[in-house]
Amino acid sequence: MPLRRLIKNATGQDITRCQGCLDCEVNLSDEQDIPLGSLIQLALMDDEEALYSRTLWSDLVLGASRGACSLGLDLHAIICALRAEALKRGTGSTAHL
Repeated sequence: MPLRRLIKNATGQDITRCQGCLDCEVNLSDEQDIPLGSLIQLALMDDEEALYSRTLWSDLVLGASRGACSLGLDLHAIICALRAEALKRGTGSTAHL
């Protein structure tokens, strides 16, 4: 199942609404390997790199994601859904959960 559909089913969030505006960018360089907006774009493109990203597993990024989207996407819920999928596929880390 494509990541965007998995996210929609798990959270009700339609990441096709993401316009790549970068309003959600948080600067936590030590905690992330890619920007948060890029993580959402990777999921939108069904790129499994999103499931391996250090950004996905950063609790600081997760906390900063609340209310970060100017379009109203619940990035916190999206990150949690991606984490759950990564764990299901055996690609994720439980170190931050």
